[in-house]
Amino acid sequence: MAPLLSTIGLTKNYGACRALADLNLEIAPGEIFGLLGPNGSGKSTALRLLMGFLQPTAGQATVAGFDCWRNSVEVRKRTSYLPGELRLYETMTGRQLIRFLSRLRNEPQTGNSDTMAKLLDIDLDRPLVQMSSGMKRKVALIAVLLPRVDLLILDEPTNTLDPTMRDQLLHQLIQAKQRGQTVLFSSHVLNEVEQVCDRVGILKEGRLVHLQNMKEMTSRRVTARFRQPPVWPEFLNRPAAPDGHGETSFDYSGPLPPLLEWLSRQALDDLRIAPAGLAPVYHRYHGLES
Repeated sequence: MAPLLSTIGLTKNYGACRALADLNLEIAPGEIFGLLGPNGSGKSTALRLLMGFLQPTAGQATVAGFDCWRNSVEVRKRTSYLPGELRLYETMTGRQLIRFLSRLRNEPQTGNSDTMAKLLDIDLDRPLVQMSSGMKRKVALIAVLLPRVDLLILDEPTNTLDPTMRDQLLHQLIQAKQRGQTVLFSSHVLNEVEQVCDRVGILKEGRLVHLQNMKEMTSRRVTARFRQPPVWPEFLNRPAAPDGHGETSFDYSGPLPPLLEWLSRQALDDLRIAPAGLAPVYHRYHGLES
């Protein structure tokens, strides 16, 4: 299957400053892809290049075969975009804004804005000028999620949302995938990316430094409180000394039976085994020293 979104050597410079360098990426139809990285890593620049808001210094990006810079109108017809920093028409109500944006697309609303407003707990008949930043983001999210376009691009979509609304948004992204839509969103929150993404790309200083298929994440985080120092087997790398709570933690990606058999012979006061998730991979590139 041909990718819906493709970049080849995509680069953006601002004078001597390189914001994005040689990005090569393909995203398939119906895939949820997360761009991870701290502020300044190039996430927003990459998304703006895809929307045709910026002209690349070098390279190319395409959506559904259309060049994102030369054919940006065709790309935007197939894309719904949430920017990281909102600039809304605050003289409108939420409902008026959603209808206005729908008319700009020259298409009727294909979803039920009231149903989504209820899910996100927002009054669409309230003027935007009277809304908090989190409420405004909910209105913008409804406007972005309603169109049944091929591609959703969201820049830090959970910013300013409370935990309950964050979970609801992630559920909406999964539903978009089930409808066959492709989702690309940026974030620096690891657990929300782990919940919904098929693949993740990690950016550092404008470069894509790692691609991760989430189905291939097999590492586990083991945390144990030993009554006495254990003799470490050869299949485990000896971890650091216990922390201030007397707990020893290490990551393990091998088969479970040898690990469980060894642990069963230890004198333990406590034991926890959980998926290690993206944290070890992410901190390989963005540790405390980064």
